[in-house]
Amino acid sequence: MQVLRRIMRTALMAGIASRLCLVPVLASGLDGNGGWTAEQGVDSPSYAMIEPRSRDLNLDVVVLACEQAEARRVLQLQLYLSNDDALMPDGADVARAKAYPRAAIVIDDHVSPVGLLFAEDHVVLSDETQEMFPRLSTRLLDAMEQGTTMRLRFDLVAEAADEPAAFDGEAVVDLQAGPAGTHNNTVAAVRRCATSPAPQNVALASPTH
Repeated sequence: MQVLRRIMRTALMAGIASRLCLVPVLASGLDGNGGWTAEQGVDSPSYAMIEPRSRDLNLDVVVLACEQAEARRVLQLQLYLSNDDALMPDGADVARAKAYPRAAIVIDDHVSPVGLLFAEDHVVLSDETQEMFPRLSTRLLDAMEQGTTMRLRFDLVAEAADEPAAFDGEAVVDLQAGPAGTHNNTVAAVRRCATSPAPQNVALASPTH
């Protein structure tokens, strides 16, 4: 699956798990039940991924990732796309991409405006920064762990001069999908990555070992 190779490449380059002398091992695909699939082959997962239940834009997989931020770690929501184009609603002309797009995460009835950052092969959503590193707040992570439905809403296409700004793309994630009890456990396990002691002066592990 192409998106899994993208996630592995990003994990190795950013050191999500390799700075712990662990090589991320991905499952052969997402869990067929639609729930979270955690990093495989490690005691403490540094990411988990889930496929949206529905979407009307080129978003393939949503990843809750634990990233190194200087001497600490932060949690991010990373979006991997189904193609190499910019994040856009289905059928939209990329030439009409908004100069300053916006997004919101809606979990059940709680709305959180979030910033968008565009990396080489994924998009990062965050509502806080820590020492210039984008991250998810404790409040938003609590909502993800305890909530039922998460909607990722986007305003990506430029409106005409006389039109108000409006959201034009959405992805819906079933936060409680999968076997009973596994959702809370998986999200909580990735959250522990950000609170565990950060490694000091550890060389990156080789993906061939």
